[in-house]
Amino acid sequence: MITVTGSEAGGEPRGRAALAALGLGAFVIGTAELVIVGVLGLIAGDLEVSVSTAGLLVTAYALGISVGGPVVTALTIRLGRRLLSWLALAVFIVGNVIAVAATTFGMLLAARAVTGAVHGVFLGAAAAVATGLVPAERRGHAVALVFGGIAVSTVLGVPLGTLLGQTLGWRATFVGVVILCVVALAATLLCVPDAGGSGSGGVVSQARQAFAPRVLAMLGAGVLLMGAQFTAFTYLAPFLEDVTGIAGGEVSVFLLVFGVTSAIGTFAGGRFADRNASGTLLAGNAVLVVALGGLHVFGSNAVLVAVALAAWGLVGMGVTPSLQLRVMTLAGEGGDLAATLGASAVNAGIAAGAAVGGWAAAAHGLDHVPLAALAVCLVALPVTWATRWLKVPSTSEGTSGTGQALQDTPTTTRG
Repeated sequence: MITVTGSEAGGEPRGRAALAALGLGAFVIGTAELVIVGVLGLIAGDLEVSVSTAGLLVTAYALGISVGGPVVTALTIRLGRRLLSWLALAVFIVGNVIAVAATTFGMLLAARAVTGAVHGVFLGAAAAVATGLVPAERRGHAVALVFGGIAVSTVLGVPLGTLLGQTLGWRATFVGVVILCVVALAATLLCVPDAGGSGSGGVVSQARQAFAPRVLAMLGAGVLLMGAQFTAFTYLAPFLEDVTGIAGGEVSVFLLVFGVTSAIGTFAGGRFADRNASGTLLAGNAVLVVALGGLHVFGSNAVLVAVALAAWGLVGMGVTPSLQLRVMTLAGEGGDLAATLGASAVNAGIAAGAAVGGWAAAAHGLDHVPLAALAVCLVALPVTWATRWLKVPSTSEGTSGTGQALQDTPTTTRG
């Protein structure tokens, strides 16, 4: 067995290859999560259900992430995080093969719930492994490379997957996901060294730290930040059409601006997280207030709306590495379990935001949706500010599990 320090593990070229492999896995699962929206009508027609019923496929996946991810992680807490990332991708492949072969809506719904659960497991395990591959001062950058795969999937994977489904049928979309996931699994098997990080103290010990008030407060801030964004984002396309007055094809251009800046923001956000994660969250929240306020005030001006979307995109996903890093750090020795809770908070925020946005659109019109998002974002601001004083107790720092990855000189072992 050869033991190397975190700086060596994260060095050239193996460290970059390992992080790239984990990012590829995130790209695949991000594509699988969101591409369903582009083929929802095709699925409804083929399986003879209504479009609203087919929408339950989105709900099932989100519930899988929010609930199934932490549960499965707790049940597998003794497994090494690298092994768990492999198993998650393997189950993800099986789940999507079942989706390809599904002959009933119920079968497809179950497949989506299972793949949603391992989506959360993979992201948590990958984040834990990534932070163990680099020195302490580059943990945010490592997390950003993993979550950057999700951001890139919205720009590249989802449009291509939708095009594939529209051309060859919705099952072809899932075949594409399976093929990419096989490649991602092979890459992780070949490139990702052991970063340690199996849970210590069992489920009870991990849960005590992962669900500590300080972690829950941080997750609450995350729910508010994501909820504010998805209050507006869920209804962004109809807002652009009805309020800004943009024709159908041009809407895609504005969404592309948002997607590209989101990807850039995610990678840049990792570097800012390394400098000051709490400060990055607060600054991001403040910029979101300005961007969402601008979207409401200048909603009829296409140029200013594009500027607001670009600013929103840069900071909206840019706060994700800081949020994930803070959650894992605050959990101390419960970091392996807590690593999945960030995804749960994001999906809770998505669900809550969509509901608030729907209420605002129905009660006051689409032009008031950004105002509702701004209100949630303003509520988040003092909460985000207050989380700057949250700290992990000294007895939980530097312990085993992900806590090991939070030391200044983490170690990894490879055979």
